[in-house]
Amino acid sequence: MDVQLLHSTAQGMVAPGRGILAVDESHPTIGKRFAALGIESSEETRRVYRQMFFASPEIEQYISGVILFDETIRQQSDDGTPFPEMLSGKGIIPGIKVDRGAKNLATSAGEKVTEGLDELRERLEEYFDLGARFAKWRAVITIGDGIPSRSCIEANAHGLARYAALCQEASVVPIVEPEVLMDGDHDIETCDAVTTEVLHRVFSELRHQNVLLDGIVLKPSMVISGSNCTSRASCEEVADRTVGCLRRTVPCAVPGIAFLSGGQSDGDATSHLDAMNRRGPHPWNLTFSYGRALQATAMKVWATNNCDIDGGSAAFLHRARLNSSATRGSYEPAMETATP
Repeated sequence: MDVQLLHSTAQGMVAPGRGILAVDESHPTIGKRFAALGIESSEETRRVYRQMFFASPEIEQYISGVILFDETIRQQSDDGTPFPEMLSGKGIIPGIKVDRGAKNLATSAGEKVTEGLDELRERLEEYFDLGARFAKWRAVITIGDGIPSRSCIEANAHGLARYAALCQEASVVPIVEPEVLMDGDHDIETCDAVTTEVLHRVFSELRHQNVLLDGIVLKPSMVISGSNCTSRASCEEVADRTVGCLRRTVPCAVPGIAFLSGGQSDGDATSHLDAMNRRGPHPWNLTFSYGRALQATAMKVWATNNCDIDGGSAAFLHRARLNSSATRGSYEPAMETATP
């Protein structure tokens, strides 16, 4: 374990004004998104699409790290440069998704537990050699009738902690991602209570596994109303409740919190992050680790204009620039339509 490398990597991932781009979609997930736009999902199409982001001019001003998929970390740019090397050359930290998906939790209907611990030590060694300096493991918690159960929360927290310990052993910074899903008709108060319980358990398990808290990055969901809730919480309440929850549960030793977007619209994900940063200063840097909320518009532009690389890149950079402003609490809605 290289403690100095863990510290420097974690700090770099949450550097002021920059956030993390998630392009780690599995083949089925990106295949569905491509199919909806009439694009074939082949290895070459996925390579060209993801290269569009990595090659975007001055991407390093807004993006500190990129979460890659197993296929992508092994691919190269048009000129033969391996993608991890291409990113590192821009001062962007390459990362890798290492979980193997959420599976049904035995004896607990409607709940999931994330798998992938088998042979993770060996896989992390290989990914480190390929250039990855951080990893991602996503646990999912569903709110519903009688759930989440205590067994679900404990199983996922334990899995996250064991994964994090293995990452640090390999000198790889773990992104710890306990996602409380937006799916459902629950109100924001229920989300607040569940998120608080989940984060308390996650940090308890991280301590039990001797994980260095200053060598991780937390990737939580925001405290927000369920997607089918009839009474939507305002941006201000989302910010107040999320910050309050984090202050109750996240130790100051954690260098940064990079939120997932979790199905929010592009604009909502940016506005909520901005509102939280306006309530600072905080003990940790608050930034973003978005997938769809950075890619959605860019993918549509790219797909509907005959693989328009320049147009897709411009759309991505515009969104990244707005989220960068949100990390400083300086985002304004008028920036959405402003000419770059």
